Amino acid sequence: MFTGLFNYWIVVILMMAGLYIVMSSGHLVKKIIGLNIFQTSVFIFFISMGKVSGGTAPILKDGISVFSNPLPHVLILTAIVVGVATTALGLAISVRIYEAYGTVEEDEISEMDKENRQRETSVSTVVLDKQ
Repeated sequence: MFTGLFNYWIVVILMMAGLYIVMSSGHLVKKIIGLNIFQTSVFIFFISMGKVSGGTAPILKDGISVFSNPLPHVLILTAIVVGVATTALGLAISVRIYEAYGTVEEDEISEMDKENRQRETSVSTVVLDKQ
């Protein structure tokens, strides 16, 4: 029973692990890793759905009547390229955030932004009071 659905169990486990990492972690790099794990589970899901038992490549030959659809596999190749580019962009943005704030923890960044907004508000209030 479970052996025929092994790929789908792996998909569910990876998907839940990736989602948990994204939701529980405040570290930006860990969030990117969680998104990659989630994305990998989607890749496995589409590839598993595209496989037909007993199917061959869609090349016309005598005696072959069951074919596997190559479209999901091709789409996954494209998705992998987009995923790598997205990961690179996310990591580059994380590096820039680290350079600007000195941390990649969401809570610390939020706190710094909140303090900066309060400081700017108090400075603008002082300037308006002097006029």
